[in-house]
Amino acid sequence: MAVLIALREPHYGYSLRKKLQALGIDIEEGTLYPMIRRLAEQGYLNSKWLESGERKKRYYQLSDEGYVLSQELIQEWQAISQILDKMVYENGVS
Repeated sequence: MAVLIALREPHYGYSLRKKLQALGIDIEEGTLYPMIRRLAEQGYLNSKWLESGERKKRYYQLSDEGYVLSQELIQEWQAISQILDKMVYENGVS
């Protein structure tokens, strides 16, 4: 879900990893890069090669289908979060 949300703006793999790390989400390269490729193959991401300095880098961004999926995941997360908040409150857990 975090990857999909972050890819509402274009990123190449390394910039995406750094953005997530800055937010406190540390995903190993061996997990992140295959995930990005899988999401692209499934049609949830668009990609394009762009010049960046001396090299070309492949930038990824949500496709329309990816945006819909991210919205669905956010709604599921919010529903689960509300249930857990209620459970914590009712059981006096802090």
